[in-house]
Amino acid sequence: MLIPVPGSAPLVKGALWVPDRLAAALVGEGLGQLVWRGLKRVFAVRKSATAPAGERPTVQDHYDSFAVESSLVPSKRIVLVDDVITKGRTLLAAATRVQEAFPDAEVRAFALLRTMGLVPDVAQLLEPCIGEIHWTGSDAHREP
Repeated sequence: MLIPVPGSAPLVKGALWVPDRLAAALVGEGLGQLVWRGLKRVFAVRKSATAPAGERPTVQDHYDSFAVESSLVPSKRIVLVDDVITKGRTLLAAATRVQEAFPDAEVRAFALLRTMGLVPDVAQLLEPCIGEIHWTGSDAHREP
């Protein structure tokens, strides 16, 4: 089951939701069985992309703003789908909410793009990877 990760604000009907389109495309290619849109953003958080470093939403901010509709018999394998991963705060908060709602499920995440931070010279644009996001006490830490 693929679950698109909501943007920084509650979804507006008719608005572009890139993670939803990605999830649908992945299912269309046979890389998932269904798209479930039960992870919701209850209230807006500041967009990380436009916030100064010290004012970006925390994992707790994201967690508090998410809710899971429990009107589904969960799959044993869940993949959260997002368009961009930076530090991993949004995905960590979303995964925590989903894991709480479906404690017997294996929860993983997929992001189409990952930022590299302030890298002075980018050697290549395509560098697929498998990594992990960990809670480090006060923040998320992504490897790689």
